[in-house]
Amino acid sequence: MIKRVCVFASSCDYLEEIYYKDASKLGSLLAENNFEMVYGGSRLGLMWACAGNLKQSGGKLYGVMPERLNDFGVSAKICDEFYLTAGMRERKAKMDELSDAVIALPGGFGTLEEVAEIIVQKQLCYNNKAIVFLNTNGFYDKLIEFMDEIILQKFAHKDAANLYYVSSSPEDVINYLKMYNPEARVFDRDKIYKR
Repeated sequence: MIKRVCVFASSCDYLEEIYYKDASKLGSLLAENNFEMVYGGSRLGLMWACAGNLKQSGGKLYGVMPERLNDFGVSAKICDEFYLTAGMRERKAKMDELSDAVIALPGGFGTLEEVAEIIVQKQLCYNNKAIVFLNTNGFYDKLIEFMDEIILQKFAHKDAANLYYVSSSPEDVINYLKMYNPEARVFDRDKIYKR
């Protein structure tokens, strides 16, 4: 059963309002549905919109931040538990350790790198976590199109499309998490090198 959800998201404070609206709604819905949240520990951007609303709705929050970013003074002071790491790699490992599922909100290169690593881990059967893209405003359309092309041209097995789920609303994300069965394998490791 999914309890803690890791949220990857932008730390930008100058995006279109629709992105903050969905991030805020997701945070509230996570708390209302008894999910705890693991995130990058920042009080900036979509990260903060989601985390702040989760806390306002009574949810439990875990922050994980590298020491260098913490030195910039951007850490949130509302986390129930806060972890400092030596660097970004250690941060990702700690977030992975703490969470049962992953949601990627719109974000930049950091978000892309974080969610790509989790997808590869699931492909290689290091985890079987729910992985969800919240595709607010069609933000991830071109990325999903590219991933479909990877599969179409056989750089990944056709079943790799089952490794992640693309959602158009915070409500749909919650429904997917509630229905997800971590015991059911969606990708067979033996298929990785087979056509």
